[in-house]
Amino acid sequence: MNLRQLEHFVALAETGSFSRAALRLHVTQPALSRSIQQLEEELGGEVVDRVGKRNELTPLGKEVLSRARAIGFQASELKRAGELFASGGIGEIRIGFGAGPGAVLTVPFMKMMAARHPRTRVVVSRGAVEAQLRALRAREIDGLLIDIRSVVPAADLLIEHVADLKGAFLCRRRHPLTRLKEVRFADVLRYPIASSPISPEMRRLLVRKYGPQADPEQCTTIVCEDVAPLIETTMTTDAVFLGTAAAGGEGLASGRLVELTLTPSLSASGTFGFVTLAGRTEAPAMSLLREFAREHLRDAA
Repeated sequence: MNLRQLEHFVALAETGSFSRAALRLHVTQPALSRSIQQLEEELGGEVVDRVGKRNELTPLGKEVLSRARAIGFQASELKRAGELFASGGIGEIRIGFGAGPGAVLTVPFMKMMAARHPRTRVVVSRGAVEAQLRALRAREIDGLLIDIRSVVPAADLLIEHVADLKGAFLCRRRHPLTRLKEVRFADVLRYPIASSPISPEMRRLLVRKYGPQADPEQCTTIVCEDVAPLIETTMTTDAVFLGTAAAGGEGLASGRLVELTLTPSLSASGTFGFVTLAGRTEAPAMSLLREFAREHLRDAA
């Protein structure tokens, strides 16, 4: 058997159809059928039960599918390692940023790479955690830097903690709330609340701390994956930002933003780290990002 036959079988198993698998693989249906038949001859048994128009995996087929996927993954990683070695460079880096670390790291990291490694391609993606994980598993990106509490542990994922960033409510200087001697969540609710999507764990903490009215699904009125527009909105309107204090770094440093102290206090943090694929060959550029992220996120913390 060969890698091409295993690739053909995986496509057939995933599509459930010879015609759809052939379309995906850009081969003719007769050629695909011959390839599967040759695989079955070498294995000494059928991998697919051809029931009418349906194609169901046999017990042997299910075992072959698991091993074929693993072999295909290792083959692609071997090719990737060879390409990185042959290039003699540090390779490109394709990283998915969550809202919190993205607000702190995106611009500084791009500036550093442009200044020190101008020929290295850097691709930064944003989006919902589920979409980012699909892209990671499809090897469309090399890693994620996100709130790792929003990731369900799995055998194919490596999850590495980097830093905890303090959660906070931020508002503009001279906001009406800053004149109150004591600020409660009910007071905050009188104004728009701006936030990026919040992890389930943080959502539960907010509800425990401030009651059902603090459920982000209900109380946030301005939601965006990109924190920069949220911070700008907070500095120029009566909106209140809910997120990490580090996201408002420049605004807090300049005095345009202030942190609200609620009663009871928030006492929460975002737990940020790297998520990569187990067994994935990393481009050398990933080590640059790891070092950069550890330094900057810990400074921000």
